[in-house]
Amino acid sequence: MTLRFPNEFIIPCFGLHGKISKKKPGPAQTGPGQYGIIKKTVKKGGPALKEKKKPKRLWLLVLYPVSFALTALARADAGFAERYAAGGPYTALSRSVNRLTSLAPFSVAEAAVCAFLAAAVFFALRFAVRMVRRKGRRTATAGRFLLNLACLAGVVLFLFTLACGINYSRYPFARTCGLKVQPSSKAELTALCKNLAGDADRQRAGLKTDAHSVMELGTDFPQTARTAQKALDALEADYPFLRSGYGAPKPVFFSRALSRCNVTGMFFPFTFEANVNTDVPDYTIPATMCHELTHLRGYMREEEANFVSYLACRKSGSRAFRYSGDMLAFVYASNALYSADAGAADAVLAGLSVGVRRDLAAGSAYWRQFAGPVADVSESVNDRYLKANRQSEGVKSYGRMVDLLLALQRKEKTP
Repeated sequence: MTLRFPNEFIIPCFGLHGKISKKKPGPAQTGPGQYGIIKKTVKKGGPALKEKKKPKRLWLLVLYPVSFALTALARADAGFAERYAAGGPYTALSRSVNRLTSLAPFSVAEAAVCAFLAAAVFFALRFAVRMVRRKGRRTATAGRFLLNLACLAGVVLFLFTLACGINYSRYPFARTCGLKVQPSSKAELTALCKNLAGDADRQRAGLKTDAHSVMELGTDFPQTARTAQKALDALEADYPFLRSGYGAPKPVFFSRALSRCNVTGMFFPFTFEANVNTDVPDYTIPATMCHELTHLRGYMREEEANFVSYLACRKSGSRAFRYSGDMLAFVYASNALYSADAGAADAVLAGLSVGVRRDLAAGSAYWRQFAGPVADVSESVNDRYLKANRQSEGVKSYGRMVDLLLALQRKEKTP
């Protein structure tokens, strides 16, 4: 219900002791004003005309062209996007907001999403009720509602542009870190898969397992999150553009709901938080944490976030993290090899240790239970989102991480 002041109102003026002054009117006082009553003057010829006020929120619509202009500038000039993201305004903005949201022990992003959904339902119902009651003013009511919606969308678009939209156009990670990405032979890809398989086998030995002999972390979420935070911070020594000074990732309370949408983690740009699905198999959690923390540091492309996650896991000093990173890289590399040579991929898989094969089987069984329309719609939405942000291959761009792995393999072999 909207509260309004009446068109006319009177304000009694009290004396020093709270009594109405009965002083006779002087030369300047006439009519009702003799008792200190101020009354609105009405012009002859009819009631006072109420002046229409323009909505004060109209200026928010300017955020649309501003957002489009910033996005166009970033796409036209990758150097502008790089300066913005690497040590520029983005770093100051993301660190400041992240430090505030890190004070909360829960995911502020998840709370914000829940609050937004509740508010959306409330305002939708209120709009429907008003449309029924205000039969003679439905056009004005609908117009006001759409204006408010457009203003809100403009604010969201502007914040998204500042928080990650510009970052999609920054220099590729390979260029910044000096990796040479080039076409690779099937032999190189096979060698990469064998190396990753061997690394995973070595790290898997000695890790804790559950009652089904499937790998488990053996540490609680806060401890694991701190390890991920330190692992990303340690990369700054080798890659100065991966700035440190950010908080640890946070668990998602409704993790099962994320699994139904085929989502293992989420970077929320409006609170600058890395959020992690904790319902997934344990061997995927460390790599997911590092992946989302990479987004927080300004790298939005998925294949680059996967690659940085792999680098962070290797540098973490934790066997569980190194295993998680190796498994992440192996899955993408073996999928690429299977597309190129299914027989070679099967041979590599057959050579895996029993423990690694058991973990992979457990992961496949976990995700199979969520197969269905919800997961399909979620993947379709994610695909369109990636394409809208200059990842032209959409969901398939996740596989481009293999090119970075091959480039790293060549660089490490070079004396």
